[in-house]
Amino acid sequence: MSARPLVFATRNAGKLRELRELVPEVEVASVDEAARRLGRDIPEVEEDKPTFLGNARKKAMEVALATGWPALADDSGLEVDALGGAPGVYSARYAEELFDAGQGLGKDEANNRKLLAALAAVPAPAQRSARFRAVLVLADPAGALGQEVLVAEGVCEGQIAAAPRGAGGFGFDPLFVLPDLGQTFAELGSAIKAVRGHRGQAMAALRPRLLAYLASC
Repeated sequence: MSARPLVFATRNAGKLRELRELVPEVEVASVDEAARRLGRDIPEVEEDKPTFLGNARKKAMEVALATGWPALADDSGLEVDALGGAPGVYSARYAEELFDAGQGLGKDEANNRKLLAALAAVPAPAQRSARFRAVLVLADPAGALGQEVLVAEGVCEGQIAAAPRGAGGFGFDPLFVLPDLGQTFAELGSAIKAVRGHRGQAMAALRPRLLAYLASC
């Protein structure tokens, strides 16, 4: 085990699992794993920027400085055209008011229910166009990148289904349909999502630079 693994600046188990599948040859530590190895707490980073890039940059830099390790951060979300691009950067907390409202809903289920309710008056699939967007940022506390950060973005176009379908994935995956395949990400599974998904596309763009950087450390 290397002294300085790549720490993924997230506590989202689904995102962590996806990243490890996308770069299996890289040792990736979660924030909590890094905290245990370092023997100190790593504060939660407040996602208060108005853009995916701003949030990803902030998370990567703060976690890199807190750990002394190179840090990779993701900020991603769903943009629904009929909702003016919402939920966007607020995707993870879109239905925050429902999480602890005594309805027994998990975060993903609450977010999905709120999205379907918001689109109830938009029945036509062509009018339910949406996209997943992901921004990945790599930061090094020692400045070994020769610049502040490395950045990559991935976008996946699709539509919002009329009801959840499939048992895989996380977040809005049960509602996000790839029109050419006619299935949701939750139905298609991780192998298809790794190629077609927003995070997979972002990692494909970042991967050569990430591996070159890690090889030079």
